[in-house]
Amino acid sequence: MKDMAAVQFKSNYAVEKKLEPFYKGGKVQLNKDGTHLLCICGNKLNVLEIATGAIARTIEQDDQEDITCFVLSPDDEILVTSSRALLLKQWQWQEGTCTRTWKAIHTAPVSSMAFDSTSTLLATGGCDSTIKIWDVLKQYCTHNLKGSSGVVHLVQFHPDMSRLQLFSSSMDYKIRIWDLKSSKCLNTLETHYSAVTSLCFSPDGNTMISSGRDKICTVWDLETKTAKRTVPVYESVEVVLLLPNSPDLIGRDQDMKSLLFITAGSKGILRVWDAATSRCVYAQNLPHTSQQASEEEGDEHSLTHCLLLPNEEEIVTVNAEHSIIIYDLHNLELKKQFVGYNDEVLDVKFLGPSDSHIVVATNSPQLKVFELATSNCQILYGHSETVLALDVFKKGLMFASCAKDRTVRIWRMNKTTGKVVCVAMGGGHTNGVGAIACSRLKGSFVVSGSQDCTLKVWTLPESISKPSKDETPGLESLYASVTEKGHDKDINSVAVSPNDKLIVSGSQDKTAKLWSSADLSLVGVLRGHKRGVWCVQFSPVDQVVATSSADGTLKLWGLQEFNCLKTFEGHDASVLKVIFVSRGTQLLTSGSDGLLKLWTIKTNECIKTLDGHEDKVWGLYGNKLDSAVVTGSADSSIVLWKDVTEVEMAEEQAEQENEILQQQELSNLLHEKRFLKALGLAISLDQPHTVLRVIKAILKEPQGKDDLEKNILRLRQDQKESILRYCSVWNTNSRNCHESQCVLNILLLHETPESLLQYSGIRGNVEALIPYTERHMQRMGKLLQAAMFVDFMWQHMRLTDLPMEKDSVPVPVPSLTLSVGENGKA
Repeated sequence: MKDMAAVQFKSNYAVEKKLEPFYKGGKVQLNKDGTHLLCICGNKLNVLEIATGAIARTIEQDDQEDITCFVLSPDDEILVTSSRALLLKQWQWQEGTCTRTWKAIHTAPVSSMAFDSTSTLLATGGCDSTIKIWDVLKQYCTHNLKGSSGVVHLVQFHPDMSRLQLFSSSMDYKIRIWDLKSSKCLNTLETHYSAVTSLCFSPDGNTMISSGRDKICTVWDLETKTAKRTVPVYESVEVVLLLPNSPDLIGRDQDMKSLLFITAGSKGILRVWDAATSRCVYAQNLPHTSQQASEEEGDEHSLTHCLLLPNEEEIVTVNAEHSIIIYDLHNLELKKQFVGYNDEVLDVKFLGPSDSHIVVATNSPQLKVFELATSNCQILYGHSETVLALDVFKKGLMFASCAKDRTVRIWRMNKTTGKVVCVAMGGGHTNGVGAIACSRLKGSFVVSGSQDCTLKVWTLPESISKPSKDETPGLESLYASVTEKGHDKDINSVAVSPNDKLIVSGSQDKTAKLWSSADLSLVGVLRGHKRGVWCVQFSPVDQVVATSSADGTLKLWGLQEFNCLKTFEGHDASVLKVIFVSRGTQLLTSGSDGLLKLWTIKTNECIKTLDGHEDKVWGLYGNKLDSAVVTGSADSSIVLWKDVTEVEMAEEQAEQENEILQQQELSNLLHEKRFLKALGLAISLDQPHTVLRVIKAILKEPQGKDDLEKNILRLRQDQKESILRYCSVWNTNSRNCHESQCVLNILLLHETPESLLQYSGIRGNVEALIPYTERHMQRMGKLLQAAMFVDFMWQHMRLTDLPMEKDSVPVPVPSLTLSVGENGKA
């Protein structure tokens, strides 16, 4: 009970990190020193910092049109983008500012762009079959090259600018060589029977290698303009790069003279070829290559881009799933991987002993494991269809996944290297498996719930929990120890109790059911939701189960009598996930409206609503320390939320202490009659009432008006602006109008109209002052008239004794009483 009394309720979470889509296909390019990667994401151009995986800068089009192409000059100074609006924009990319915009002259969008080696000339190839060349320094079009057929998808200058040659390719599969001196096509190179995808040049500039989607690469002699050799590569090649001459690079084997080139294409692997012998000297071996042998080309593994880093020791590849992968050129081993686009995030969990990683199930068969510090990503292959749910064992090194392929898999992370491998797999469900939960006390079993309406308990062999020296251990088979038909409709969620004795399941049939984990015997049924139950969760401390439903409510159920203890209403849409936080005293929920809500169980109230997503929040999970949560959404973003309750409380307490000190200082200043400093302090605190109190204290002094004038004239202009703004508020109340008019009088007497016009918000302040000042003037006028009338009556009244006749009775003279009311009338 002492621990419970010490529980600090959470009041707020703040976004600590956000993993958003930053690349959705299209061109990518490295900057000069290889520290940043530029990539297209719709109408934005993102600059990725390779060291940290963070987005260093985002360049966004004003017209909201999608960027069709971009190019960065070799000297890193000029970035040019083209959009569907047929405009070219020049940027200072380090600052993200647009320096120039001009019409592309093309009658259709620009599809390819290239700078020459001097960063002076820019070539643009358009969908209108023309090529324009621009002098970006003098800002005019130098050439208009016509003769291509269809979309010009490739333009490239010869690296030796003394030759003044431009190479291009279009939809007729020919490579054209343009002479920039005569603006004519010198030669047409024909060997390809499909689109030419890239060109690379030898160091002496006399040999060129072209790649195409016709599964060949051609080696050209540029002196004779003839094909020296055709290299069959047996895959659609997207990029061909020349391998540097460094002796310790892959495939070199101390052979410094051979012309070696790297290909990247539909097989999803990098291969090194000898241009002289047409022989493949090295082929990369990746996890998916064995699976792909029997599959058709063009799947999600195929490579779309390939770039050499300036240090010539690393190579960057981009695949069709928009993953950016960096390999070491010495052995082609993976160094880093970034995921440009996640698709819909279906589940997310913390992973690792210290929650240093997160594992994510997206709308694909692959799992993604992100290292939070660097955004580096591992892609885990195993499932053959979309992964639907995840759960992590207590120690954080093992986790379970389930998928539409009707299987359950167990994965283990290496504590030192962070590498994750699949160690066990089980099958037996007759439909997709949509829910999974791991045992809490020991890693002894997992329970799965399927769209076939059954629950299965899988007992784990002891061998899989022990760390293996082998990096790729054999795959153990899992067998279901118990199977039970649990519901009438799809099972959406399962959870295991903290003591491993109970299991709770939630289904589309609007019920949640409690089961014994030993034999899956039914313990109780929780009925009360009006629509399907999306999530079930055991309390970590009480005998309570929380359920969330598509009816927009959240319910707490007692495990003794299976009755509903509390109902929480506040979401306007389905409540998809619920977790306990603050040692079971609060709940955090996520909805299909993209909102998170924090609830206090004792008071039944929602104390905070967090808006960090734009679509359904399918994933919600808290870390071991209860200091952070991670959410994943259908908007493709993953957000890491940090508990900022203590920080905010400390800030609030510091503010209160500071305010008390300042109030004390203000009281001391007023007591010491140091009015100027008191006035300045009150204005800096932005407390109009305190400023008014200071002014009233000044006016109570014998020479109050003179003192007020001296103090106000010694204020800075920004302080005078503030006090004029306060005056417009004080002037609305007749009790404070005297002080307001005094200050206004001083400002109008000593400030010139020109200087007053320089005050910020002067127009609004004057408009607020005029009507109330006129009203006060009328009131004062009426009061003066009434006072003068009283004075007049007093001056003209003469009370004299009346003469009395003999034997007459004296007549009393009535007294005349005048009173002046508040409205000034007698």
